[in-house]
Amino acid sequence: MLLNELYEILKIRAEVFVVEQNCVYQDLDSKDKASYHLFLEDSEEIAAYLRILPKGISYPEIAIGRVLTKASYRKKGLAKEIMKKAIDYITDSLEEKKIRISAQLYLLEFYKELGFEPISDIYLEDGIEHIEMLYQK
Repeated sequence: MLLNELYEILKIRAEVFVVEQNCVYQDLDSKDKASYHLFLEDSEEIAAYLRILPKGISYPEIAIGRVLTKASYRKKGLAKEIMKKAIDYITDSLEEKKIRISAQLYLLEFYKELGFEPISDIYLEDGIEHIEMLYQK
């Protein structure tokens, strides 16, 4: 990953998760070093981003986290596009059959449309309701 890409990823994550969602939390959790980073660009600006965490980093299964779309690019289908790319990469290239996520509850239906099913009770993470979900190919 190039320095400029790393900077832009950290910048957009802070913009969305810390500033927009008003969450004070440790975004730089060392999991990035082991993760795959997938992003969509528009004119060298990151429009959508997520990270793919190998098995054993967050969960026994491979995981997807830090899914975001920059505010000015929302409602254009980019979140669905980047999630489908991640799922395809995980199932086809990495040959994994299960993917776990910790989803913000308000996005439950969005993730269900992609094939994820709830597998936990609702819980609070950084003051936001979340639910664990699992995709099985």
